[in-house]
Amino acid sequence: MSTETFLMGTYDVIVVGAGHAGCEAALACSRMGKRTVMFSINLEAVAMMACNPAIGGTGKGHLVREIDALGGEMGLVIDRTFIQSRMLNTAKGPAVHSLRAQADKSRYHADMKRVLEMQEGLDLKQGEVVDIIVEDGKACGVVLKTGSIYRAKAVILATGTFLAGKIFIGDSAYESGPNGMAPSVELAESLRKLGLPMRRFKTGTPARALAQSLDFSKMKEEKGDEKIVPFSFMNDDLEKDQVSCWLSYTNEETHRIIRENFHRSALFSGQIEGVGPRYCPSIEDKVNRFADRKRHQLFIEPEGLDTDEMYIQGMSSSLPEDVQEAFYKTIAGLENIQIARPAYAIEYDCIDPTDLNLNLENRHVENLFCAGQFNGSSGYEEAAAQGLMAGVNAVLKINGKEPFILDRSEAYIGVLIDDLVTKGTNEPYRIMTSRAEYRIVLRQDNADLRLTEKAYRLGLATEERYQRLLEKKKLVEQERKRLENTYALPGETDDFMRRVGGAPLKNKTSLADMMKRPEITYENLAEIDPDRPVLSDHVTTQMAVQIKYEGYISKQMQQIKRFQKLENQKLDPELEYSSIQGLRIEAAEKLSATKPLSVGQASRISGVSPADINVLLIYLEKERRSKKK
Repeated sequence: MSTETFLMGTYDVIVVGAGHAGCEAALACSRMGKRTVMFSINLEAVAMMACNPAIGGTGKGHLVREIDALGGEMGLVIDRTFIQSRMLNTAKGPAVHSLRAQADKSRYHADMKRVLEMQEGLDLKQGEVVDIIVEDGKACGVVLKTGSIYRAKAVILATGTFLAGKIFIGDSAYESGPNGMAPSVELAESLRKLGLPMRRFKTGTPARALAQSLDFSKMKEEKGDEKIVPFSFMNDDLEKDQVSCWLSYTNEETHRIIRENFHRSALFSGQIEGVGPRYCPSIEDKVNRFADRKRHQLFIEPEGLDTDEMYIQGMSSSLPEDVQEAFYKTIAGLENIQIARPAYAIEYDCIDPTDLNLNLENRHVENLFCAGQFNGSSGYEEAAAQGLMAGVNAVLKINGKEPFILDRSEAYIGVLIDDLVTKGTNEPYRIMTSRAEYRIVLRQDNADLRLTEKAYRLGLATEERYQRLLEKKKLVEQERKRLENTYALPGETDDFMRRVGGAPLKNKTSLADMMKRPEITYENLAEIDPDRPVLSDHVTTQMAVQIKYEGYISKQMQQIKRFQKLENQKLDPELEYSSIQGLRIEAAEKLSATKPLSVGQASRISGVSPADINVLLIYLEKERRSKKK
C-alpha cells in the first residue's frame, strides 16, 4: 500500500465489491437518491459468474422474483441474457415451483455492467480497498491500495470469495480470487484488526470443457421449456431460441479413480481449513460420503453463445489435474474431453453473521453494512438479496429512518437474513424451500403482490412497476369474481368432464368451484368458458393459484397471525437478560449476545428453549403491568 494518502472523493455510500451483492446494493442506494461509489479489484469481476452460469433454481428462483419485486436488477438482466429457461418442480404444488435460467455468462456481466455505468448517481471504479476508515466507532470511508481515500456516511462490504482467497488444485495452493483474479489480502487483515469475528469457508467449481471434444449422442438432452416464464414482473412474454443442456452419469470406474486418489485431494489431505457447503459437495466428497451410490449425475451446460466452453455441473473438485482428466474420461460422452479450465476449490474469509443486526449493519462498527458471501452465504441469488437489503438499510440509516426488515412470513429474503443473523451458520448457507415455514404463501408467483408496494413506498420501485402491480391486482380480482359468478350445469358439461377424467356435475356449479378439482385447470376450463378475457400469464397464474389453493392459503394465514403475535412483542436491545429470574444461564448469554428485537426472534436462537421463552413472556407481562400501574 502507498505510504502517502490523499482524499479523492466524498460520497453518501461506498460499496466494496462488485459481485451480485455489490451490484444490487449500489443500484439500490443510487436509486434511492444517494451518491454512491462501488469499487472492484477488477471491473471484469462485475456480476461475474465464477461458478455455475445460471440464475434461479429451487428456492433461489423465489429470491430472484423477490429481488425483482423490490425493484432490483437481477431478474431483468437474466431475462435479457438467458440461453435456456426451465420451471423446476412442476410435478409438485406451486409453493415449490422454481424458475431457473441458464445464462450467457459474458453477456450477463456486460449487461449488468452497462446498467451500473448508466445509473445516475453511481460511480463504478476499479481499485482495491485495503482498509476501512472508522472514527468514533463509525465507518466513514475506505483506503485504496494506491493511497487514495474516499469518505462516505456508510460503507457496504460485499467482498464475495475474494477476501484472502486461496485456490487449491491437488498439492498446489496459491493466493487467488475466483477465476484467477487477484485476491483481497490486506483488507482481510484490516477487518481482523477492527475486531470483526472472521471465519474461513470454502467452495469449489468444476472443470470447463470444450464442446467440440464431447460426444453429446451418448448423453441425455435437456431442453428448455417451450413456454418461457420471465423472472421479472416487468416482462409478460419472452421468445428466444434456446440451447440444450446435457445429462450424463459417473460410474464405478469413475469412483475407483477418485477413491484411489483421495490422498491427493486438498480436501482430504488437510490443506483446506475452511468449511465447505453441505448441499454442494465436491465429487470426491460425494464418493466418500455416499459410498453405496453407483453413480452420480452431472449436467453439461453451455457457458454462453460466443464460447465453446461447457460447465460440468455436479463435478467440483480439488483433485490434481491429471486425476481430473482421468476420471472425467470414464464418463459417457466425455471420453475425449479437452479441459479448458481445471476444477478447483477456493477458500476465503467471511464474517460470523450473528455479529450483524437484522438490517445487516455490524453491531460493533456503526454504518458498516455487510452482504453476500461475506456473510457466510452461498450463491448469486442469496448474495443479491442481501445486497439489495443492505443498500436499502444503509440509505435509511443515513436518512435517520427505521430499518426495512422483512420477517419470515413476508419473504424468502426474510427467511435468509433471519437464519443468518439469528441462527448463524457453520457452513456456506444456501436457501431452500424447506427453510420457509410459510412457503404456501411465499410463492414465487406472488412476490410482487407481497413486496412491490413496500418498495414503492421506499422509493425503490418505479412508478411504472407500481402501476403494473395495481393493474394486475385489479385484473386478478375481476377474473376471480367472474369465475365465481359464472356457472356450469349438469348434463351440459358431461363430455368435458369425461375428457378431463372427472366425475360429472350433480348440481349447478361455479367455474371457480370447478377449478378446485385436481383434474381441472384454468387452461382446460376454457373449453366450456367461451367468454373468458385475454389476460397475461402473470394474472392467470396468480388468480388460478388463489382459487385452487384457497383452503391451504387460508390455513397458513392463520399460522402467520400466530407467528406475528410473537414478532410484535418487541424486546429492548439493551435488556439485561442476566437479571431475569428463572432464565437459564446459557439462554441469558445467547440472548445477550444476539440482542433479539422480538420474542419471535428470541425463540429462534440456538440454545434458547421454549421454557426460556415462557420465562421471558412472564417477565414482559410483569413489566407491562408494572408500567401500567
